[in-house]
Amino acid sequence: MSSASLLAKGFQASALSSRSIATRAQQQQKQRGGSTTSRAFGRRQSSVVVKASEDDVDLDDIAQAIEELAKENEKLRMSLEEEEAAEEETVAAATAVATAPKPVAAAAPAKPAGSGAVSAFGVPVLTEDLKRHRGFKFPQLEGDGFGVCAVDGTLAGHKGHLGHRWDKFKNLRQAIEDNEEGGIEGFSRGYEKMGFNRNEETGEITYREWAPNAKSACLFGDFNNWATDANGVWMTKNDFGVFEVTVPPNADGSPGIPHGSRVKIHLETQDGSWVDKIPAWIKFAVQAPGNIPFDGIYYDPPKEEQYEMKWSRPDAPEELRIYEAHVGMSSREPKINSYIAFADEVLPRIKNLGYNAVQLMAIQEHAYYASFGYHVTNFFGVSSRCGTPDELKYLVDKAHSMGISVLMDLVHSHSSSNVTDGINMFDGSDGQYFHSGPQGYHWMWDSRCFNYGEWEVMRFLLSNLRYWMEEFKFDGFRFDGVTSMMYKHHGLQVAFTGNYDEYFGMATDVDAMVYLALANDMLHTLYDGKVTTIAEDVSGMPTLCRPVQEGGVGFDYRLQMAIADKWVEVLSEWGSDENWEMGNLVFTMENRRYGEKCISYAESHDQALVGDKTTAFWLMDAEMYTNMSTLSPDSPVVTRGIALHKLIRQFTMGLGGEGYLNFMGNEFGHPEWIDFPRGDRVEASTGEFIPGNGNSYHLCRRRFDLPETDHLRYKFLEAFDAKMNRVAGFFKYMASDHQYTSLKDDGDKMIAFERGDCVFVFNWHPVNSYSDYRIGCKKAGKYKLVLSSDNPEFGGWDNLSTHHDGSYFADSTAHNGRPASFQAYIPSRTVAVFALEEDIERVGYTYGEEYVSRVVEVSNEHV
Repeated sequence: MSSASLLAKGFQASALSSRSIATRAQQQQKQRGGSTTSRAFGRRQSSVVVKASEDDVDLDDIAQAIEELAKENEKLRMSLEEEEAAEEETVAAATAVATAPKPVAAAAPAKPAGSGAVSAFGVPVLTEDLKRHRGFKFPQLEGDGFGVCAVDGTLAGHKGHLGHRWDKFKNLRQAIEDNEEGGIEGFSRGYEKMGFNRNEETGEITYREWAPNAKSACLFGDFNNWATDANGVWMTKNDFGVFEVTVPPNADGSPGIPHGSRVKIHLETQDGSWVDKIPAWIKFAVQAPGNIPFDGIYYDPPKEEQYEMKWSRPDAPEELRIYEAHVGMSSREPKINSYIAFADEVLPRIKNLGYNAVQLMAIQEHAYYASFGYHVTNFFGVSSRCGTPDELKYLVDKAHSMGISVLMDLVHSHSSSNVTDGINMFDGSDGQYFHSGPQGYHWMWDSRCFNYGEWEVMRFLLSNLRYWMEEFKFDGFRFDGVTSMMYKHHGLQVAFTGNYDEYFGMATDVDAMVYLALANDMLHTLYDGKVTTIAEDVSGMPTLCRPVQEGGVGFDYRLQMAIADKWVEVLSEWGSDENWEMGNLVFTMENRRYGEKCISYAESHDQALVGDKTTAFWLMDAEMYTNMSTLSPDSPVVTRGIALHKLIRQFTMGLGGEGYLNFMGNEFGHPEWIDFPRGDRVEASTGEFIPGNGNSYHLCRRRFDLPETDHLRYKFLEAFDAKMNRVAGFFKYMASDHQYTSLKDDGDKMIAFERGDCVFVFNWHPVNSYSDYRIGCKKAGKYKLVLSSDNPEFGGWDNLSTHHDGSYFADSTAHNGRPASFQAYIPSRTVAVFALEEDIERVGYTYGEEYVSRVVEVSNEHV
């Protein structure tokens, strides 16, 4: 049998149905045994009392004993799981996709019984009509595009630019709506026309490709033994530069191109040379073992092998709490993780931590793994390193069963310059999808920049959005590199000062602005209330997050990138804690455009990469390797680090924006940096030699075992993160319009502010604790402590604790510009969150016992 046939068979076998995905997930769970500690298992562990106060304790003996205990518990749990697995086979499909707290595999593809069925988390079954949007006509635009000036009067001085942008947007929108391809709705389903599409009635497979500068084209692959001679599958070209060919089914009725076959297009360029390309609209591409180039794969599994999504999309959260994640590096082991393993192991963690959205990086196929997914080669292709398209659907569906929104980290700002695997130089020309010349090349990223003024580029990108929304049920996008898109200089070597001339002038790429507005208009019109869009912009572009109907660009949020930069500055340059400037910190958190929502974060994946440092590493550095055990004497560095890590994250969430983001593992202060496996290379833009790491995966994983190990302090940080999310989820203060900072005292190192119904009090002082400290508030009444970083389950000293502290009565004593105030004890390096008792009862907030039982029972002198 030929290697091509073997390859095809391999990919046919990997196209898993709902049933085979479920079976494989169960097998993986059993094989992993006790590697994933369930909450119940954690409680059993924590009942073991470990004394660490004797001088003659041998830590190695203790570690060995703990390891032996863990092995015994693993055997016990494996036995229990085998018994449970037998019972789970009889569970209705409606509740089998996700259960808590222990992850369970998906059910078979049969529809959940009864229209009233819900998941274990109360999510209803999916009733979405696949053809619900067919024939939809977009409503006419009203207004002149100057509605944004009512929010920001300064914009009135730039009506010329704004009017030009509005006219271009309106005219393009109308041109697409008036075209004969079904208006914007039909135009944006280009993936049903371009690339490979099979006619379900005739079995014919039609392949279309836009390659205007190519002279001729031939489709070839495993299905025709890669023939490009007279017996090849040659294509015809129409007046719009689109090549087309139809492959009939075989005589026995089987597909003319078998599922799993390798395919490419053989193109003759203008100079007469020939190039072989992966189809631009390919939906799956793989790198066979031992090969460097990728191969396009015709992915069209039989109906019975396709995963059928079962659970409804959640509504767009009114306040986002995002868990930023990379599937490939989500394993505890030094390897590439799978979509199935992420769904079964990581999603339950995200749910338990209280996040309501997961933002997935590196979903679009990218030949270079170490690019973190930002050098996309196949825009419609699911990253094959982690599994198949159907396995990704399983992941999204399981998240939906838990009520978690799934956002994609989308790259439409540029494309990989890879000419072998990607769309660069696709038809032999420098342009086609991109600008020709210097405008089409991003010298810092060594990548190609799209020409957003090209009709077919617009079809390609808008269809890409619809593809991920329709086929995989994603709930929105984080648009990467928006700053690079919006300016012809790509934001390179430009220091944005806030002068509006920097935003509205000749340097602005109006075509890109129009594309972004059209993308947001399309998404929010078709998926109203079910979609979220986020812009990664460092420039502060006005109108970016105002509605399109006002003349804005239409994003729901922008990333508040200055906050993470500020924390790096504070931790690397400000010196001792006594030098920290309270007013400076508050200004950075509050410095955002009125009426334009932001996602705040103390750190994202950027700060976790090799060459940078996470917050935990800035705070504790090398002591994270030696002093994170509660069995060792207390370290001042680690004590400070744990305390400030909690304050920094709560301060950022509480004051920094209308949503919050955390990168996978940083919730518990993940040690070390991320270093993708890589070999030696030469930097294209500088010619600099950059040594690799021997293609090691050692630092390209997430050590979720650390917070699950009861004698390690990482669990304190994870527990606080979960409670921080819990408070935010009940009170939804990030979605509130009420925000008032009443105190920023450099002498006391105190900050107090109100957000929604909560009063936040931060004592940043390294040594001073304050008794009967007066705190201003908006209402008199009985306040309760709803969160304290000094709780023992967070590694605190239990001096201010929700477990034993009573009520705080606010009277009408005015203080710091507030009409009422109360007094409280605020320990050093502590954040305390208070709320009126009536508001606590109104929202139904309870503290919950999660993570409380995981306090290690060790000698308190070391905790």
